[in-house]
Amino acid sequence: MTSTQISPPQAKLWLAAIKPPMYSVAIMPIWVGSAVAFREVKIFNITIFSLFIAAAILILAWENISNDVFDAETGIDQNKHHSLVNLTGNKTLMFWIGNLCLGLGLLGIIAIALVQKDPTVIAIILLCCGLGYMYQGPPFRLGYQGLGEFLCFFAFGPLGMGAAYYSQTQTWSIINLAASVILGIVTSLVLFCSHFHQVADDIAAGKKSPIVRLGTQTGAKVLVGFTASIYPLTLLFVMLNIFPIWTLLSFLSLPFAIQLCGHVLENHNQPDKVSNSKFIAIRVQFVSCLFLGVGFILG
Repeated sequence: MTSTQISPPQAKLWLAAIKPPMYSVAIMPIWVGSAVAFREVKIFNITIFSLFIAAAILILAWENISNDVFDAETGIDQNKHHSLVNLTGNKTLMFWIGNLCLGLGLLGIIAIALVQKDPTVIAIILLCCGLGYMYQGPPFRLGYQGLGEFLCFFAFGPLGMGAAYYSQTQTWSIINLAASVILGIVTSLVLFCSHFHQVADDIAAGKKSPIVRLGTQTGAKVLVGFTASIYPLTLLFVMLNIFPIWTLLSFLSLPFAIQLCGHVLENHNQPDKVSNSKFIAIRVQFVSCLFLGVGFILG
């Protein structure tokens, strides 16, 4: 092996730091919001959709990088070997790379607004970015008060999907709002799962995450409740004729949901074993939202 090659352990750390599966969180609100728009008004602008997807990925990259930077300031990530700041040893560099991602992402949103001659999408996405900053950024650090899941719900649910729907239609939709509740819940589960394995570090840094507040056992039961809620809620919307029956295809994510709940209930207090629960939650989010969108298109 030459000195320029990266050892497998180091490569795995970089992969864990970049977190490719997490970008499903950015893509799915655009996908489902655009699918609802197609069902309702038979409009699908592929250029705007593609711009929005690229912008959303860049903005989420900013969010992930910034979180590592802000966590480095509190010392909560001192045992997190796959922190980008710990890997590079350069907090300032990561801060500016994050800001570059944000700037490029906002340029994509501005391009959509210029095409539409309407600044509404810019306003919504700036609000989402504000919530993202308040999650970890000083002086707010609302994630340290256990409010991250609430911010996540609104940023990726009603606001994120509302912006995606508006980017296609330049109007609003009650049906899209209903769908955004399901997407907001299932996306917040990903963040909720990320707390189980880092309780000790959170307590040491004074972070009152939901799992620190509830304890891992109660937290696991809460996870089961919210995970289970998305299926009867979808069924209810179908029965009320808000969703087309094809959206029941989202039930294809049920095996992953059962796997997630069983895994966390069994290993909630074992950090090494429960640490992968957020990636199972990503599978639930990806499959349920993918087929929810497919259901709207087929419907």
